[in-house]
Amino acid sequence: MQTRNKVLDDISQLMTNAMGVAQGAKGEAETAMKSLVDRWLADRDFVTREEFDAVRAMAQKAREENASLAARLDALETKKK
Repeated sequence: MQTRNKVLDDISQLMTNAMGVAQGAKGEAETAMKSLVDRWLADRDFVTREEFDAVRAMAQKAREENASLAARLDALETKKK
């Protein structure tokens, strides 16, 4: 009976150590993958949402000013005729 318990204890200890190694490997793999994705995203020229919204607002304002100036130009040309 003692031998059997010793064998089971050894197997249990081995499995516990294996789980610890597996969890460590999982953590390292997650860290490596996150680093890879972060590097990939940094290499792309993505903009933040705030930057996108700011440029979008500027473009909208420019379109409105362009339409206003076009209307003024049409009015001046009509008046000139």
